[in-house]
Amino acid sequence: MPLDPAIDGLIKQLAAVPPPARELTIAEKRARNALLALAMSPNPPLQVNSIGDDNLAGVPVRVYRPKTTGRVPTVAYFHGGAFVYGDLDTHDQIGRRLCRDLGAVVVSVGYRLAPEHLYPAAHDDCLTVTRWIADHIDEYGGGNLAVAGDSSGANLAAGVALGFRDEGRPLAAQLLAYPNLDLSHRFNYPSYSVYVTGDVMSPGEAADFAEIYLASDATACDHAPASPLLAKDFTGLAAAVIATAEFDPVHDECLAYARALTSAGVPVTTLVYPGLIHGFLSLEAVSPAAAGAVSEVYGEFAELLNARVVQDNPRERSAVA
Repeated sequence: MPLDPAIDGLIKQLAAVPPPARELTIAEKRARNALLALAMSPNPPLQVNSIGDDNLAGVPVRVYRPKTTGRVPTVAYFHGGAFVYGDLDTHDQIGRRLCRDLGAVVVSVGYRLAPEHLYPAAHDDCLTVTRWIADHIDEYGGGNLAVAGDSSGANLAAGVALGFRDEGRPLAAQLLAYPNLDLSHRFNYPSYSVYVTGDVMSPGEAADFAEIYLASDATACDHAPASPLLAKDFTGLAAAVIATAEFDPVHDECLAYARALTSAGVPVTTLVYPGLIHGFLSLEAVSPAAAGAVSEVYGEFAELLNARVVQDNPRERSAVA
């Protein structure tokens, strides 16, 4: 399927803005990313019952509370940004949308970024906050607890899900949106050669940022939690919604992880969106196709999160947004 026309136009616009993204310093890329996030966010912002910044166990968070009253689910959300950029503000629209569509309390985690804070700082922050929420669940909805993330945040969500499984702590579900799950980059995934030039993440960038993030431990990429796809055991993990796009360097990693979980008996809903690119959760205000995909992804996650009994028949399909 061709690249979505609205996204194609956006990519061409971004490519025309000097200097090229690959020539920016990390500080400059963070600044540009913040401006792009603001420009592409829905205006006016989606409304939820309340939004408040806090600090849990030493980690900054933003807590979104739904208009729903009574006992509601809780989602620990980890933003994307290749472990190097992104923050509570750049991904505010995703926190709002998750809260509204799921009717859940969403705790967005402002984890530490590389290169100032190397692996496992980001993973430790996300795991620490999720543990805190689990230990104080009545203060954050009181219902089922799940994790969610996009891109590098989905890597962190998968790592936290593995950690909770190992600790015997229950999670109701995990949402992994276009996760990069194998930071070793030693496998020749075909999707790394089928991405769209000018995309928000190129294969080269993915490898570069992984190298920055893992500079403190050269072997961390060879195993979980840094590379959840390379975990030795996937049994007992929380049921998952895994979403990816046709034009996405990590497309094949997403499908490989879905297969690994399914083979281990984990219920998985796999959504593949033709015509879309990595980062489509943040493009709903730009592309009607992306908006449709976002609605379906969150709808599937809401169904899983709110289900009283998780069915053990995994679903895989290609979704046309």
